[in-house]
Amino acid sequence: MNSSFSKTLDEKGEYQIIINKSILDNYCTSSGCTDDLAKINAGCLYLFDAFFKNSSVFKSDAKSNINIVEYIIIWLSYMLSLKKQVGDKTNLQYFYEIYINGGNMYKKPITGVKEYNSYKDLIDQKQNLITMDMSIISKLYDVFIKLCTMHIEFDETNPQCGKYLNDAKEFVKKYDELKKDPKITEGNPYYKLLSTLSKDYDNFKKKCSDVSCKDIPPLQSIEKTRNAVDFSELSKQTSEVASSSSSITNNLFIVLSIFGAIAFFFGISYKYSLFGFRKRFQKQKLREKIKNIKKKMNH
Repeated sequence: MNSSFSKTLDEKGEYQIIINKSILDNYCTSSGCTDDLAKINAGCLYLFDAFFKNSSVFKSDAKSNINIVEYIIIWLSYMLSLKKQVGDKTNLQYFYEIYINGGNMYKKPITGVKEYNSYKDLIDQKQNLITMDMSIISKLYDVFIKLCTMHIEFDETNPQCGKYLNDAKEFVKKYDELKKDPKITEGNPYYKLLSTLSKDYDNFKKKCSDVSCKDIPPLQSIEKTRNAVDFSELSKQTSEVASSSSSITNNLFIVLSIFGAIAFFFGISYKYSLFGFRKRFQKQKLREKIKNIKKKMNH
């Protein structure tokens, strides 16, 4: 992606195209890529062709990592964010309306692939990314490009363990800073993107391990971080309930009952997380369970 367009504008405020013009022209209309949006559209189509053009490419690359679509949208969002927004719609929403939904290039069938009808179909599977807040796009792009570069520069035949270690530390630092952003909450697109990035970092870590590059730092994914916070809150709640009774017997019974409730709802948490239920639902049910236990002990 970086080898196609520069991530900064030139002195005139225009996109800097790195990719060979003859390649880009293949994705322009008959009148050519005469404006900035047309150029970015050509670059976006070029990327989709690289990973999803037909069944042979799709099966070798995209099917093993359908999240490539997310990465293309991050790139597209960032490039469009370099230009000032005009009107109520974000540049990405406008681009989607004019080129993806309004044009034909993204609607062409993918040859030999049954799972997805077209590039538009692939994009629509990630529709929530189209409404992302532009103010956070640059942060996501920075983390994403860092990880991409780490994978691209990895050389299993001549591993540079020291470089990989430094790159990994820098990525973990950027990732940890980003997941603290209050705009990133469970269920929104940023949360899902950070989850995807953490999985691909684990892939990088494994590649390093396979060539005996040691000490690559672990990454605490956003899911693990939020789960740790939730458990801490639950533990605090159980302590408050346990201290509310003066009777040792009652305390013991309450604590055991609460731990049983926690174990029960942790089981529900795992089951329903597959369907996207929020932690808030689980906490509410746990509080109700604890309240009922306390009422029984008071009678």
